[in-house]
Amino acid sequence: MHAHTSPEGVSADDLQPSSSSKGIDPPQAIVEILDRFKAPKWVFRTVACLVLGGQVILRIFQGRIHWKNTAEQLKLVGPSSLGVALLTAAFVGMVFTIQFVREFAKLGLTRSVGGVLALALSRELTPVVTAIILAGRVGSAFAAELGTMQVSEQMDSLRVLDTDPVDYLVTPRVLASMLAGPILNVLCFCMGIGASVFLADLVYNVPANIIVDSCRRALTDYDVFTSMIKSWVFGTIVSTISCAWGFTTTGGAKGVGESTTSAVVISLVAIFVADFILSYVFYQGQGSALKQLK
Repeated sequence: MHAHTSPEGVSADDLQPSSSSKGIDPPQAIVEILDRFKAPKWVFRTVACLVLGGQVILRIFQGRIHWKNTAEQLKLVGPSSLGVALLTAAFVGMVFTIQFVREFAKLGLTRSVGGVLALALSRELTPVVTAIILAGRVGSAFAAELGTMQVSEQMDSLRVLDTDPVDYLVTPRVLASMLAGPILNVLCFCMGIGASVFLADLVYNVPANIIVDSCRRALTDYDVFTSMIKSWVFGTIVSTISCAWGFTTTGGAKGVGESTTSAVVISLVAIFVADFILSYVFYQGQGSALKQLK
């Protein structure tokens, strides 16, 4: 972390958040302790991520939300990411259609193709694909933007102006990801199913009504609910890690690049770990949804 230099006429106390911000800057006291004991960078960033996530959750429950910044970030996370997310979902749906239709046709189970596709897309593919798109496009932008502000001491300027960086910068980004993640997930699922129906009808002569009816019988409200929960969790993970990595950036332009790359990589690993845990919790012991297709 940088040694903060006080502008002329400004005391060291003025650089700290005021009592009106109801909290310390993330994670100011803990950062000082870790610096004092020369903690490894991965420990430093892990603690920063946990503390920052806790502060954001607390601010959301307290209603301390900068709505204007949240709306701006929502445009970046949502509409700006929609095109690439839909395109990716379409091709994922078509690739799995090729695999499923060919194999199921050999077994005489063509009527089950739609149900298998719907379950695969809703439970795993669209939440994970959406999260990967967010990590690559939005997470990297968050880390680079906050990292640049950190190394150029713009964070200190916010504190001098009696503005809490968590309120102004982090909470809007995390909240925008929480809101946009499930919406993108639903749209990507619809695009994936639509692309699957189109390819199955055009190339493999499987009527669209068979695919859609199979999807309707296999998919349950529970599958939709768990899919939304997954995408919400993934969006929260990506935004929190990216903001924490940006906040802990050091070393100038080179450090910004390192933080951005590291934030994306760690976000992807965290997404797959969280996906395993959530899948185990949600679907372990569940009955076979494909019995309804017989």
